[in-house]
Order: sequence, then C-alpha cells, then structure tokens
Amino acid sequence: MNSLPILEPATDESCCAPAGVPALGAEEAKQKALVFKALADPNRLRLLSIVKGAGAGEACVCDLTEPLDLGQPTVSHHLKILVDAGLLHREKRGTWAYYSLVPGAIEQTAGLLASL
Repeated sequence: MNSLPILEPATDESCCAPAGVPALGAEEAKQKALVFKALADPNRLRLLSIVKGAGAGEACVCDLTEPLDLGQPTVSHHLKILVDAGLLHREKRGTWAYYSLVPGAIEQTAGLLASL
C-alpha cells in the first residue's frame, strides 16, 4: 500500500506578500483593450502601415480602398476604429477625410504590455 505524503500549507509569509504594484484599474484596462482590439484585425494593421508610410505623413481615405481591395464603407469602418482607439487622427477636407498617425501613438502602443 502506497501512502501519499500530506502537504502542509506554506508558513512563509513572504511567499504571499502583495507585489506592491497596483493592479490595472478598470478604466485603464478598458482603454488598453480598445487598442488591442483595434490592432487585432489584419486590415487595420495594414491601414496603419499605409498611413505611416504615406509620403506626406497622411493619407486620404480615397487612396486606402484599393490597396486593401475593400469597399469604401468597410475601410471607413476600420479607420473609425483606429481613430477611436487613439491611433489615427482624422481631418475632414471638403468631401474627403485625411488620416495621420497620432504623434507618439505607436510608441505608446509598443509599451502597453510592458506597463501591465
């Protein structure tokens, strides 16, 4: 007959001490999740890449449909998500909208996981 050892609870208080780093707050988690959701789509990643690589630092929505082979309403939907996540800035000029990267947004996004 094999007997299993009886495990005793740990008595060392230091093993369960709080790390001292506050947990992520609900609002901050919501904002970070918004950015991660925005980046979770390949078309939105491509849009960011296209806008970032645009010669003038901005791209017209009229120039973003062909590279993605998507219709204008779909591209506009993806762009709105990127704007809502704080990654792109939208400027309306006449009938067209122009998009540019929010200054520092890429760098802030790169640090999101590190700040958890």
